Amino acid sequence: MPKIDDFHAGFYRKQLDYKAFIPEKINAVWSWSDRELNRLVENAAIAIGRLDAYSHQVPNIDHFIRMYVIKEATLSSKIEGTHTNMEEAVLRETDIHPERRNDWVEVNNYIDALNGSINRLNDLPLSSRLLKEAHQILLRGVRGEHKLPGEFRRSQNWIGGSSLLSAVFIPPNWEEVDPLIGDMENFLHNEETGLTNLIKIAIAHYQFETIHPFLDGNGRIGRLMITLYLVEKGIIQKPVLYLSDFFEKNRDLYYQNLTQVRTQNDLLRWVKFFLIGIIETCESSTQTLKSILELKKECEEQRIYTLGKKVNTAKLLLYFLFQQPIIDAEMVSSQTNISLVSSYKLLDDFVRLRILREMTGAKRNRLFIFDEYFTLFN
Repeated sequence: MPKIDDFHAGFYRKQLDYKAFIPEKINAVWSWSDRELNRLVENAAIAIGRLDAYSHQVPNIDHFIRMYVIKEATLSSKIEGTHTNMEEAVLRETDIHPERRNDWVEVNNYIDALNGSINRLNDLPLSSRLLKEAHQILLRGVRGEHKLPGEFRRSQNWIGGSSLLSAVFIPPNWEEVDPLIGDMENFLHNEETGLTNLIKIAIAHYQFETIHPFLDGNGRIGRLMITLYLVEKGIIQKPVLYLSDFFEKNRDLYYQNLTQVRTQNDLLRWVKFFLIGIIETCESSTQTLKSILELKKECEEQRIYTLGKKVNTAKLLLYFLFQQPIIDAEMVSSQTNISLVSSYKLLDDFVRLRILREMTGAKRNRLFIFDEYFTLFN
């Protein structure tokens, strides 16, 4: 019976002129004795319960979830070196500067992979098959598209350094990937591990990143797996909990704590770090939802009410802005069923009311941004 407090992470196996790390399998009955871990588990469960309960009180919560997904995509991709921000991510590809389009595509692939995987949970459990499908979408038409999208690797990879000889970490050889991922998959669906769901996904995330089953995109798929597990288990009813923001803000600790499991067998430190991330992210997400509702109410009751006969149309535009916070006149016309001329007038009203800001400085093809909304997510 493995103990979180006294964990043996694995061993190194000689492979020609390098050593690959072979992690211990994790599908077993676990135990722990650390009291601080008990407290964190309890506080994390309370924090998730509060966030989930509050999300049920928010009218049209699905309108706001799109922005949570966009934020997760931009931050998870940022950890891997992609530099598209949230404002760019909601633009159309044709509105993106050609030099930044590759990053834009990577982020939007992540959005498609996350949304598609959440929908797939309706008929497919969290599994290697589901992760492979997400991986195929993730690498669609971007750098890495030739690195076996949708398939586990069939060659050795490494982390850090320019080659195997200078690598910071070398995952297990490719022949070990299938049995190790199979063990992790069984672990995720084993109800007899003695672990809470939050500890289970913390361990599974570490294991996935250690196995590094793909040639590219492991970090993003590993973080996506966290949300999929929470949704599948019903821990959150709506996908409003994403840890990439916490991991990005604590990037050095994130990698350090993962590494210390392998080098010092310190799984306990990693699990505690993960649970602290759950707590802080839940508190932040709850506050963001509260701030969104306050902003919506303030815009409705103190700004657009001054527009007289336009109020009903203005409300339609305001509600649309919470789904699509960068717009042009054609979008306004389509969503509100008014003419282009009237759309421009309504946009001018929203600029005057400090709801929108014209962001291009151009006379044609103007775009307008809902700055205050973005600020709540940043």
